[in-house]
Amino acid sequence: MRLNRYLSACGLGSRRGAEELIKQGRVFLNGQPCLTLGTVVGKSDEVSVDGNKVRPDKGIVIAFHKPRGFVCSRRDEHDRDTIYTLLPAQFHTLHHVGRLDKESEGLLLMTNRGEVSQRLTHPSQGVEKEYEVLLETRFDATQLFKLTHGFHTEEGFAKAERAWMIGDFKIGMVLKQGLKRQIRLMLYFMGYEVKRLTRVRIGNLALKGIPEGAWRELSDRDVEKLLLNPLSKDRPKLSKPKTAAVKKAAEIRSKHRKAPAGPRTFRKAPAAPRKQTRNRRPNSGGGK
Repeated sequence: MRLNRYLSACGLGSRRGAEELIKQGRVFLNGQPCLTLGTVVGKSDEVSVDGNKVRPDKGIVIAFHKPRGFVCSRRDEHDRDTIYTLLPAQFHTLHHVGRLDKESEGLLLMTNRGEVSQRLTHPSQGVEKEYEVLLETRFDATQLFKLTHGFHTEEGFAKAERAWMIGDFKIGMVLKQGLKRQIRLMLYFMGYEVKRLTRVRIGNLALKGIPEGAWRELSDRDVEKLLLNPLSKDRPKLSKPKTAAVKKAAEIRSKHRKAPAGPRTFRKAPAAPRKQTRNRRPNSGGGK
C-alpha cells in the first residue's frame, strides 16, 4: 500500500493531506524520516507520525441520515453545528463521501476506506444520486425538459439525468454531477425557490429505514452491491401524476398530441357555378 493511502486509512485525512504530512517531514518509516511520496508500506513496516505509531483503522462504511441545519465539516469557522457532533467518537475519523449543504438533508455515506470514497465520487463511475425537492410554488410540469437538457449556471453546465413530478409542489431528480448547490441553482435560474431538499438514494442504497440523525453500518455485501451495480435504479422522465392539477395538465397535453382513431372521410367540394355568357353569332368567315 502506498504511504499516502496508508496514512489516509489511519484516519489522518485525505490522500492529499497525507502527502502534505510526508513533505513536511513528519512521517517516519521504520524509525527513519520518509520524504518519498511513492513509498510502499509492507505488512511488517512500522509507520509513525510526529513520534506516534499509526496503523490503519478497520475499514468501515456507514450510511448516515443527515438532518437539516448541520454542515459537513469537522470544524466550522462560523461555529455552526457539524455532522460530527451527532456521531459517536469512533466515527470522528470517517470522511464524508461528497457532501450536503447545511439546509439539505438525507443520505450521506461516511468511510475510512479510500477506495470506496474514490469509486463513489469519481466522475467516470457515474454513480446516481436521487433527490426529492419540495418547492415554495407550484412547478410547471412542462419545464421538466429544461432540467434534463441542462443549461449553464455560475458553477458550470448543469443537468439532471432524469426528472419527474411527485406532486404539484414536489419533483424528483437524479444527478450524476456534483456541482456546488446544483439543484438549488438550477431551480433558482428557472424561477423557483427550494423549500426542502432530501437525498433519498446513492447508487443502490436507499435512505428508507434510517431515522433522521441515525446511522447504519454497511456490511461488506452492502458495499459490494453499492459499488458493483450503481446504476440499476431507473425512473421515468415523467411518472404518473399524483395530484389533480398535474393529472389534468397531463390529460390536456395527451389530448392535443393524439388524434382520434378511425378512418378519415372526405367530402367532395361542390363544383363552382359556371359563368353564363350570351350566345354569340358564329363567325361567317367573311372578316377582313
